[in-house]
Amino acid sequence: MFERHKDSKAEAGDSPQQGGSATSSASNSTLISSARTTAMIGPTINIKGDITGDENLVIEGKVEGKVDLGSKDVTIGPTGRVRANINASVIKIEGEVHGDMQGEEKVVISKTGKVQGNIVAPRVTLEDGAKFKGSIDMDPAGTVMSDSPVTSLKMAGKNTHDAGKAGPGDNTASVKSG
Repeated sequence: MFERHKDSKAEAGDSPQQGGSATSSASNSTLISSARTTAMIGPTINIKGDITGDENLVIEGKVEGKVDLGSKDVTIGPTGRVRANINASVIKIEGEVHGDMQGEEKVVISKTGKVQGNIVAPRVTLEDGAKFKGSIDMDPAGTVMSDSPVTSLKMAGKNTHDAGKAGPGDNTASVKSG
C-alpha cells in the first residue's frame, strides 16, 4: 500500500501541491540532527546563566554564568565576550574571556584572544599576540615526573612574558602578557 503511493510521488516529481511525505520529513529531520554537531550563540545574543549540553559550541555573542560541556569543544569567536568559568574538552579563544578554564585536552588562545583567568589543561597554546593574565596549571593530576620540562617552562615564561614566582617542583606558571 505505501510502496505504490511512494512510487507515484516519485514519478510525479514530488511536487509541493501533492504534499510532503511524513516518512521523508522524519528522515530529513534525522539527517539534520545527526549532521549538526555544533551549536552557535550568535553575535547579537546575550545569555545570563549556565550552559550545558552534549554538542560543540561556538560563542559569538555575550555569555555570563558558567559553560560546562565536559567532553565537547567550546570556541569563543572573535566577537565573543564571556564572563564565565568554562569546562570543556578543547577550549579555543579568539575573543574575550574573564573566568577560569578547565580543558580536558587543551586550551588555545589565538592572536586575537584576550583572557583573564586561570587555566588548567594538559596542553596550553598561547599564539603570538595573545593577551593573557592568570595562571596556567599543565599538570592537573598533580604528579610531577623527575624528568618533566618544568625548568624549561619557567625559563620560557621568563624569556617571553613577565612570569610570576613558581617554586621548585611546581609547574604552575603565572604569566602576564600585554
